[in-house]
Amino acid sequence: MKALDTNVLVRFLVKDDPEQAKQVLKLFNEAAKKGEKFFVPCCVVLEILWVLESVYRVPRDKILEAISDLLYMPVLEFEKRIAIHAFLNTARHTNADLSDILIGCLAKENHCEAVLTFDKKAARLLKTFELLESSSS
Repeated sequence: MKALDTNVLVRFLVKDDPEQAKQVLKLFNEAAKKGEKFFVPCCVVLEILWVLESVYRVPRDKILEAISDLLYMPVLEFEKRIAIHAFLNTARHTNADLSDILIGCLAKENHCEAVLTFDKKAARLLKTFELLESSSS
């Protein structure tokens, strides 16, 4: 099995480079015919969120739709698939940052009690986040 870099999936999703998007589609079609899969690490999912939000200014609902569509592609094998599903479900019910939601879902799947943070918004919006208070000395 081979893994995919963020840029491969971004090209596939946004089609900003038609030739590369076509190449990725061909790659996926050939893999499907052979029953092969490509590995998608969690860090790639996190980067996709960042790139779609920050670089392409894709609306939140379209980002969630894109991740959901990728998740159901038979040629893609996601690291921590259950956490990615939890991320999608949680993201549809809160205004927390997408990257924070993913971090929280991954932490929970790995049996963490909480994600310690200085981010007040994340701590307020996400049950998995615990605010670290700044100490004044």
